[in-house]
Amino acid sequence: MARQVAFQTLFQIDVGNCDVEEALQQRLADAVLDEANEQYVNEVVRGVYAYRAALDAQINDVSTGWRADRIGAVERSILRLAIYEIVFRDDVPVPVSVNEAVELAKRFGDDDAPRFINGVLGTVVRDGGFA
Repeated sequence: MARQVAFQTLFQIDVGNCDVEEALQQRLADAVLDEANEQYVNEVVRGVYAYRAALDAQINDVSTGWRADRIGAVERSILRLAIYEIVFRDDVPVPVSVNEAVELAKRFGDDDAPRFINGVLGTVVRDGGFA
């Protein structure tokens, strides 16, 4: 649930051009999370936002024929979240990040989203993180 809230917050920031703190407050007020999960959401959303340019550059490098700004907002938000976890979060096992990203894509993306997300993240994992 915490990952879903983080994704939804990142999506809100991306699509709505919202302030990070405002979006976090809104999403966390609507979610029922324990303290540890709220902390995860806060850290991940702030981290993704802080490294957004680098995350998008990584997406550009590994997604053949697609730039981050041309990828749908759902897929872009999922990829930013998952790549951030893979590269910066030692407390989240890589297979969990990939699997959860694919599950988010199944739930919120179109029919092609899970395969696309899995392919991009597979390349990130294979290449060892940031290029």
